[in-house]
Parts: sequence; C-alpha cells; structure tokens
Amino acid sequence: MSSSELKRTLSPLMVWGLGVGYVISGNYFGWNLGLEKGGTLGMAIALFFIIILYVTFTFSYTELACAIPKSGGAFDYARRALGNDLGFIAGMAQNIEFIFAPPAIAFALGSYFNIFFPNVPVLVIAIIAYFVFFLLNVAGVQIAAVFELGVTTLAVAAVFLFCGITFQHFELAHLQQNSFPNGWPGVLAAVPFAIWFFLGIEGVANLAEETINPKRTIMLGFGSAILTLVVLCLLTFTGSIGIAGWEAIVFKADGTTSDSPLPLAMARIVGTNNWQYNLLITVGLFGLVASFHGLMLAAGRSTMEFGRANYAPALLGKIHPRFQTPANALFVNMLIGIVALLTGKTGEIITISVFGALTLYIISMISLLKLRVKEPSLARHFRVPLYPYFPVAALVIASCSFLAMAFYNGTLALIYFLILGLSFIAFKMIK
Repeated sequence: MSSSELKRTLSPLMVWGLGVGYVISGNYFGWNLGLEKGGTLGMAIALFFIIILYVTFTFSYTELACAIPKSGGAFDYARRALGNDLGFIAGMAQNIEFIFAPPAIAFALGSYFNIFFPNVPVLVIAIIAYFVFFLLNVAGVQIAAVFELGVTTLAVAAVFLFCGITFQHFELAHLQQNSFPNGWPGVLAAVPFAIWFFLGIEGVANLAEETINPKRTIMLGFGSAILTLVVLCLLTFTGSIGIAGWEAIVFKADGTTSDSPLPLAMARIVGTNNWQYNLLITVGLFGLVASFHGLMLAAGRSTMEFGRANYAPALLGKIHPRFQTPANALFVNMLIGIVALLTGKTGEIITISVFGALTLYIISMISLLKLRVKEPSLARHFRVPLYPYFPVAALVIASCSFLAMAFYNGTLALIYFLILGLSFIAFKMIK
C-alpha cells in the first residue's frame, strides 16, 4: 500500500453512523438561539427552506461522491468540473468548515465535563479532548468508525427518549405563543441556526476512498443519514418548544441565554434531580462526542487531499505507514483547532464555519451541473432524482442563505473572505 493510499474498511452502516454523528450535536445545543431571532414561526420557516436545501443537496452530492469517489470531496469535484482556481476555493471552504466547527463543539464538551469536574478549567478539558480524539483517529478509520457508530446510536436513542417524554406534555398552543416576534428579518437571522441542525453531513463524501464498494456504500449511508437527521430535527424542534413555548428553552431562570434547549425543556417536566433528566444530560454528552470526533475525521481527509494534490505542503498528504490514516493532516488540524479554542470566540468560529459550508454547497452544485454537460459519459452509478431541479434548488437556497448571513454578520463575512483571499494569493504564488 502506497504512502498516499487509504484503507477500505467502511460499510454502509458505518457511513450512516458517521453521517449522523457529524451532525447529531446540532440537536443538543446551539439551534435554539435561532428562536431568539425568529421565534417559533420564524425559525420554522428558516428550517423549512434549510431542510429542502439539505435534502436536495445531499442527493445531488451523492451523485458526485459516487461518480468521483475521492477523499477530497468538493475539492476534487470542483477541480474536475471548474478548474484549479475554483477547485482551490471549494477545497479551502471545505477545510474552513471542517476545521473550525470542532473547536466550538470542544468548548461545549469542556463546559459539559466542567459540571462534573468544576475544578478543571473548560479549556483544559477541551484541549485534552482534542488529543484523545486525535489519537483515536490516527489509530485507524475502522476503529474510529466503530466508536462513532456506538456513540451516535446512543445519542440518537437519547433524542427519542427525550421526545417520548416531552410529547406526553406537548401543547399546540405553546408553538403559537409569540411565534413571530421579529417578522421576516427574524427568519433571515435564524438561518445559520437552522443550518446548525445539519452542518457537516457532507463529510460523508470525504470517506469515499475508505468505503467497501464506495458507490453502493456512499449511496446507502448518505441517503439514510440525511433522512434520519430530518426526522430527528423535526422531533427535537416540536418536542422542545411544545413544553412551554420557545422562550422556555432559550432563557434560563435567571434570564440569561442558554444554548442547551433539551435540558431546559426536560427540567420543566421532571425537575433537575430526576433520573430521566440526569440520563438525558449524561447520554447527551455522546452527541457532542460523536460530532466532535466525526468532524475531526472528515477534516483530516479534506486537508490530506490538499497536500496530496500539492495545494498545501506535501507532508500533509502523507499517510501513516502503519495505520494508513492521515496522521499529519490530523495533527495540523488539531493545532489550528486549539488556537481557535484559545480565542474564546466560539460563536464567531461557528459562523465562519457555516460560511465555508455554504460556499462548498454553492460550488458543488455548480460543479454537478457543469459535469453533466462537460462529461455526459462519466460513469454515474447514482443519479440525483428530478434533475436539474434538485441541484438548482440547493444552489438557490444556499446562495440566498449565504447572502442573508453576510448581511447579518458583515464583519465575520469580511474575515471569511480575507482568509479565502489570502489563501488564494498564497496558492497562486506557489502553484
């Protein structure tokens, strides 16, 4: 096996576990902050369009992943369809998404453990988590995938447990109270929080080179993952708000804002000393672990492909000779993530990550449309249904979402474009 060849060990079930695992933390924290922007109705409208975006994007992206099963994902698709320059932009956007999302989740992990170990600082716990999961990812993709499948299954079970309890106390009137406080501007402001429910699902494509029979495995794993996530999103959203209205899962008793809606909703029913509450809190930790670990795994493959294509230092493209994993890329990504952690700007880091994701979606859909014209004979073992409506719908919604986010986050948009611009200039000077 060469120094740049990955080992094929992943089954459809493992890909499902990874796909859901990348995203499952979005059910546990962060999304409820969109309710403060748009209320129940505003957030629901944003979710309606974002669900359409992710369903149409996922099936469109599956066609690309099956036709070009390489670990670079959007980077490889755009480079083939649109050339080196746009390929670099797509790849860099992908790197930004996958590298900058884990620090925010690591901080949440640190905050979570700090409840049980208050004498250990949050940042120390978060940095320890980085080292632990770096080593797990280096040890081998099959070991990492089996672990991910286990923690993802527990995290999904906890969501169903939560909904089984909350729907017994559900009242439709709670969905209607103060449901549209900021009007249509609130819908636009809620978009990034709706995206947080699904951010990272596209990381499945970066595992294509490590799957058994990639065309079949990616199709089954990717498709089942997005359908699972849509169901979990709808259950979490309605089950949480239906207890006492959206304000009850945004504001704590002292009036401060919380990004952890499930514990707030559960406490309304059983209190904070009940075993069901403690079980939810404990198992909910696995949701954070699943997303943190899974996104680190996807980031390693994305960065490795950059190095393998000589778009970054070639050392990043090397595979560990014993474990056949991208150890160098994983290590560099860990260092960048720790630096981002030390800034303490987790909310801003998430937003920059979302800008990267939306850029990836836009360029990938353009790549799909271009390849249908440029390479009509390309072997497509899966074809997106309702072509061209699916990729066009994903392209339009992703573009509108990007503009809405840039409008409400002007400074962060400038920082994002600065990162892309400086990286592109360095690329053109070296390449």
